Amino acid sequence: MPQQHPDERTRIREAMDRLLTGQATASNGSLTITALAAEADVHRMALMKRHADLKNEFYERVRTETQQVPETEKRLRETVAKLRKTIANQKAEIDELRHQVTGLTLASAVLTQERGTSAEPVPTPDNVVPFRPPTA
Repeated sequence: MPQQHPDERTRIREAMDRLLTGQATASNGSLTITALAAEADVHRMALMKRHADLKNEFYERVRTETQQVPETEKRLRETVAKLRKTIANQKAEIDELRHQVTGLTLASAVLTQERGTSAEPVPTPDNVVPFRPPTA
């Protein structure tokens, strides 16, 4: 526990109690770190950096005393769900593209095979010079 901020720690603990009992006086009463910092009259970054243990304690108390999931955890879970859906869509798209590549490769091979077995020579434009003379 940092010795230079005992007053802050006391205010944070008192603010935790007010928020968890629904008696917020200086914030909107939400169970977030921002509301806790406003309620305790402490800068949010001070709460996040100097008093990280109190931040963790607050989240733990939110879980146990109110049977709620903290807002940050809800947002993270939503983001994870969106990312999983995106990954599934991308995997499906990759599978479809691989199938198309296989089909196009086979079609190209068939066309190349047909071109090589045809009896009549393939007409070449006047501006094309073959590397090898055509065999007849």
